[in-house]
Amino acid sequence: MLSKVKTAALMGIDAFTIELEVDLARQGMPAFTMVGLAEGAVREAKERVFAALKNSGFRLPPSRITVNLAPADIRKEGSGYDLPLALGLLAASESLAQEAVAGYFFAGELSLTGELKPVPGVLPLAIRAKAEGARGLVVPTANAAEAAVVEGLAVYAADTLGQTAQMLAEGSGTPARCDIEALWERREQHLTDFAEVKGQEHAKRAIEIAAAGGHNLLFLGPPGSGKTMLASRIPTVLPPLAFEEALEVTKIYSVAGMLPADEALIVTRPFRSPHHTISDAGLIGGGQYPRPGEVSLAHRGVLFLDELPEFKKHVLEVLRQPLEAGQVTISRAAVALSYPASFMLVSAMNPCPCGYASDPRHPCTCSPQAVQRYRSRLSGPLLDRIDLQVEVPAVPYKDLRADSGSLGSAEMREHILAARAIQAERYKGLPLRGNAELSGRHLATWCRLGEPEHAFLEKAVRSLGLSARAYTRILRIGRTIADLEAAPEVRVNHLAEAINYRTMDRERAN
Repeated sequence: MLSKVKTAALMGIDAFTIELEVDLARQGMPAFTMVGLAEGAVREAKERVFAALKNSGFRLPPSRITVNLAPADIRKEGSGYDLPLALGLLAASESLAQEAVAGYFFAGELSLTGELKPVPGVLPLAIRAKAEGARGLVVPTANAAEAAVVEGLAVYAADTLGQTAQMLAEGSGTPARCDIEALWERREQHLTDFAEVKGQEHAKRAIEIAAAGGHNLLFLGPPGSGKTMLASRIPTVLPPLAFEEALEVTKIYSVAGMLPADEALIVTRPFRSPHHTISDAGLIGGGQYPRPGEVSLAHRGVLFLDELPEFKKHVLEVLRQPLEAGQVTISRAAVALSYPASFMLVSAMNPCPCGYASDPRHPCTCSPQAVQRYRSRLSGPLLDRIDLQVEVPAVPYKDLRADSGSLGSAEMREHILAARAIQAERYKGLPLRGNAELSGRHLATWCRLGEPEHAFLEKAVRSLGLSARAYTRILRIGRTIADLEAAPEVRVNHLAEAINYRTMDRERAN
């Protein structure tokens, strides 16, 4: 007898419907054949499923079994096909009515005892099931809250294969629920605050500008000056995630198998801080079948690279594409996948190998050649893509003994949200999220300068030897500074402050 069960395969962060067909023939020698571009764990499903069926009290008659995963040209991997395969076998052997499984989507890994184990990528699968108009989605209990985030889809949780079969046969399942409002209330819960940072008002101002326009940021300063502390608090001033953005982020973590067990939906902006020993595949994603890397895990959030020159040069250079395009494409012989990677890059570095070139309290032991070699690890094109390059000096003692910082996250966020609201109104109907994405005709339209501003900027470009890309960055930063002041036009004082945040450009000119 032939049975059909629906599941889904992952392609990037999206899911595609897979129809699992099982033909069970009583004629001929008993055998098991699986076709349809099944890989690794999918091919191994036979042994897990047969053991799970036996230990759950089901008996299959000796037969010739053929399993087809259609469409056959889409690669299938992972252990999520265990449950649909087991149910397909039960339906084909008439232990379960075909009508009981028709219209449902299934996903789940089976243990040898028949227990259901969670699988990655359930959120994209649930979105696909809803788009297909499915009667419901059956997943392991550990995945139920994640799938229930998708409204308008009945999600059924099960702990064992036997429980799943009984639920389908009797039609007795109760849809799982996810309290999205309760999750949404956690968006504003932060354990840190900029009020805890002593001094560094100049750096806080730079962070305010960067967050208001979505600009990339580099901190340059000696060890212990607070660069990491400042960076770790940036998510506390960023605008809250919209629901669509939260779904995007959650899909990435779901596909990567990194969604925390107690978080059905990621409601706060990600903050990723990989170690400088990371490989290029770890940063942008990779593997035989590409998985998301750190740039995608930081989507809609912050990617913090501490000790920037310590990263391998070829690793840093792969950042160029995601910084410009907001996504990363990973090509392999069998497949090419694109993952979203729209993030705010925040990085930090010492001014020299010993770290004390800019610290008047500690002598620098580095030769000029050593400093040059250290700085040369960062290419010009990469530095040009970092909008604000900010010097973070050592904190004086009078600031350390102060009771608290002078500017907290709440006040900074208020300024940032006001500037973002101006940009949202200005770019309504355009594919722009902030000033950091301005280019071409949009840059010419919204950053139009008067004669005094052109004269000032021309002098700065010549004296500092700025590239065309740096010129564009200055215009974007100037536009953001003007927005923070609610000024309709970019003026000389806005451009002057923007140039002040191009620290390394000024040092090269000197």
